[in-house]
Amino acid sequence: MEEQEILTTLKILIIGESGVGKSSLLLRFTDDTFDPEQAATIGVDFKVKTLSVDGNKAKLAIWDTAGQERFRTLTPSYYRGAQGVILVYDVSSKQSFTKLDAWLSELETFATKHDMIKMLVGNKIDKEKREVSKEEGLKFARKHHMLFIEASAKTKEGVQCAFEELVEKIIQTPGLWETSGHSLRLDAEGGQASSNCYCVV
Repeated sequence: MEEQEILTTLKILIIGESGVGKSSLLLRFTDDTFDPEQAATIGVDFKVKTLSVDGNKAKLAIWDTAGQERFRTLTPSYYRGAQGVILVYDVSSKQSFTKLDAWLSELETFATKHDMIKMLVGNKIDKEKREVSKEEGLKFARKHHMLFIEASAKTKEGVQCAFEELVEKIIQTPGLWETSGHSLRLDAEGGQASSNCYCVV
């Protein structure tokens, strides 16, 4: 089979409070590793991964940001040009969930592509102590027109799915990424997800 050419390069952001597992989700997705002692991100971490969705190959430039206030001086440039964002909270921390509004407001302020695709991820579902129900996450996601999935960077559950669903939705929104000359191959179903994720809009 011929090597599939890369359709497009997408800029994806991961945002949310410090300690919700943003870096762990990124590492699990890009390197399939998990470090329980993962140190807090200082500034911005950056990884590239190629993903095939619906017969289209996309190169993802994924930016992982520090959740702490004192490292957040580069905010506007960080958001510029992003086509997708993964907003993460920790299901065992109500506080990380209540802070989502502030993150969304920052996103609205600095994002340059207003039709960017947003995915809400409730991380750490491996934890016994849960402070945010799946229903609450779903309700918040629906209210803000976001995709939603629960995941665990530790057990891998939902991680691959979160990125795949996000990229698929971006590719189905050609105005977000398309430059002239790209032809898009969607499957016979019109590009609907064939995965078994319970990701919702």
